[in-house]
Amino acid sequence: MAKIFIETERLVLREIIPEDAKAFFEMDSNPEVVKYVGIKPLTEIGQSVEMIKSIRKQYEENGIGRWAVIQKDTGKLVGWSGLKLIKEINNHHNIYDLGYRFTPEYWGKGYATETSIAVLNYAFTEMNLGKVFAYADVENNVSNHVLKKLGFEEKGTFMDEGDECFWYEKSLNSMI
Repeated sequence: MAKIFIETERLVLREIIPEDAKAFFEMDSNPEVVKYVGIKPLTEIGQSVEMIKSIRKQYEENGIGRWAVIQKDTGKLVGWSGLKLIKEINNHHNIYDLGYRFTPEYWGKGYATETSIAVLNYAFTEMNLGKVFAYADVENNVSNHVLKKLGFEEKGTFMDEGDECFWYEKSLNSMI
């Protein structure tokens, strides 16, 4: 049984498990899903299996990693959301990055906002973090809108694997 970390009104955020590989492959093999995330669409399910192994290793080593997002009413995996410890990025070290990704049929339903609010609450109340970071491709208007709506402050741009990204920070005292 996968460990549940958070429940929202419509969604459950639980650990990502090996059985999620098929749903993750379906999501990440779609060019529209990975358009702004610096990876090419996946071409074989083994790539999803390896990604899940990497995320589960993050749970063990860092105590945190992205979580599967499950619809309560259908039990269907619709994407992932959560925090990831990044050792070094944009001249910052050991930061917690908020991220999310959803299957296109679930875009526009407010899931990124709903899960992010819950994850930020977890970060600030359960993990006692003082600050959470995020970044998004400058051309990813939807993600940039969500991060600003969540109260993240844009702190400039930087290059991430050849893509220009906005850099965001959100501190505990700016909770929405």
